[in-house]
Amino acid sequence: MRIQLIRSATLRITYAGHTFLIDPYLAAKHTMPSFTGASPNPLVDLPCSPQEVLADCEMVVISHLHSDHFDAVAQSLLSKDMPIFCQPGDETTLSTYGFQNVSPITHSILWKSIQITRTDGQHGSGEVSSEMGQVSGFLFQHEQEPSLYWAGDTIWCEVVEDTIEREHPSIIVTHSCGAVWRKSTLIVMDAQQTMTVCQRAPESVVIATHMDSLDHATVSRRDLFAVAREHRIRSDQLFIPQDGEVLIFGE
Repeated sequence: MRIQLIRSATLRITYAGHTFLIDPYLAAKHTMPSFTGASPNPLVDLPCSPQEVLADCEMVVISHLHSDHFDAVAQSLLSKDMPIFCQPGDETTLSTYGFQNVSPITHSILWKSIQITRTDGQHGSGEVSSEMGQVSGFLFQHEQEPSLYWAGDTIWCEVVEDTIEREHPSIIVTHSCGAVWRKSTLIVMDAQQTMTVCQRAPESVVIATHMDSLDHATVSRRDLFAVAREHRIRSDQLFIPQDGEVLIFGE
């Protein structure tokens, strides 16, 4: 398994010999609106060209349709016959963008011998959770690969805990920038919640992403490293990759 963090939540994954993208967000630096008034987004450029991100891609998984998870640049560059998997309810909007091969995952599908199972998430709490709407994570499984649970845009919540306890994934990808909405409501995991994932899944590798790229984040990579040291989280358990960095597992 080869996992490359492109930027923010965007991942390029090679799994069981097949390459796919998760949540392509390909806008150039400072070309999209601010979430807080602090800065235009994204805060940094891609580590490579959009064309390199898309090269040899066989399909795309889109967790939800917020602008930092599937943007206009990705919409324009992706082939309209590219296989796209999404959460139920998003297929209609994706079809209006011209995509012709969109499949919602209600529970689980088999794609090229890879089992892809949709999981729920909680994108905030209280009224903010309702405002953010439905989000999804995905579990990838293949008999010749470690299992991969990409939790998606979610805080630590019962459904994430249940998924970890039930599936015992080998690798867990979290969104750990501590992004907030309406100035104070956490909408993805912060440093402490990421530590909770590590502690509740001591045999799993945790990969913290969605860092240092958007202006509503409250936790940087440096912050997360410091908190991990304070909690004595092993360096071979928690990875905090830089944009463009490639992690390889199971070889």
